[in-house]
Amino acid sequence: MTIDPKVKQQLGEYRQSIDNIDAALVHMLAERFRCTQAVGVLKATHELPPADPAREEYQIERLRRLAKDANLDPDFAEKFLNFIIHEVIRHHEAIAAEHSGANHTPA
Repeated sequence: MTIDPKVKQQLGEYRQSIDNIDAALVHMLAERFRCTQAVGVLKATHELPPADPAREEYQIERLRRLAKDANLDPDFAEKFLNFIIHEVIRHHEAIAAEHSGANHTPA
């Protein structure tokens, strides 16, 4: 089967765009986790709870609205954000545990 050169070129352009978007997503997620890491340390330092259900609810509602505006499935967007939230909370709990161990000296 021979592929039309124009089709092959168009396919290559789409794939390059997808690769660029994937790279941008990785960098954006890395920055997001860098910021949430700092939030986790701040929360642990001030003995705040690792999870913030009101903030999570706001984020999910906002993301669903943004997804809908972008013609993206809001359920998919919510599942994706829930995964991120779960990971952030897990990291915040680990940071809190580290800080509680560091702040308490044996009697």
